[in-house]
Amino acid sequence: MNRDRIAHLIRELLIEIGEDPDREGLRETPRRIARMYEEIFAGYSQDPKEIIGSAIFHEPYDEMVVVKDIDFYSMCEHHMLPFFGVVHVAYIPKDKVVGLSKIPRIVDAFARRLQIQEKMTVQIAQTLQELLDPLGVAVIVEATHLCSVMRGVKKPKNRMITSAMLGIFRKDIRTRNEFLQIIGKGTT
Repeated sequence: MNRDRIAHLIRELLIEIGEDPDREGLRETPRRIARMYEEIFAGYSQDPKEIIGSAIFHEPYDEMVVVKDIDFYSMCEHHMLPFFGVVHVAYIPKDKVVGLSKIPRIVDAFARRLQIQEKMTVQIAQTLQELLDPLGVAVIVEATHLCSVMRGVKKPKNRMITSAMLGIFRKDIRTRNEFLQIIGKGTT
């Protein structure tokens, strides 16, 4: 990213909305936003294959692996406002497991882009399916979108839930239900 160019554009935006970018409270805002954009859009420079790297281990484990309540923050590509929440991920290995920290890092790589929740959910699932070649992958994302909280319909309590079920999670309802019960979304 070109930090100077972003700062210049933010300064111009401040002028266009009727602000004075030279007043005390706004003087450093364009540079702060440019630095912030490098951080919150870091996913564009992250390759999921490099994130996983050599953290795939050959193990004869064939039961469900679940990482739940992975916090994330992203930016809606339609309004450039934040959406945030949690991601729950499960996979059933076929002789390969991945290091625990890699799944949240994969989530972050996709969340730190202009994004829609539906696409992010599928990207996480497809990436893990491709890189691990498990029997199946399940991903559920629960998020609050500020584009529907602070503007538009203005409903502060609504949450969007999306899912992507691949392999055995799509084919076998018992496997899917086990995952849902583990993350606290299934029937008792």
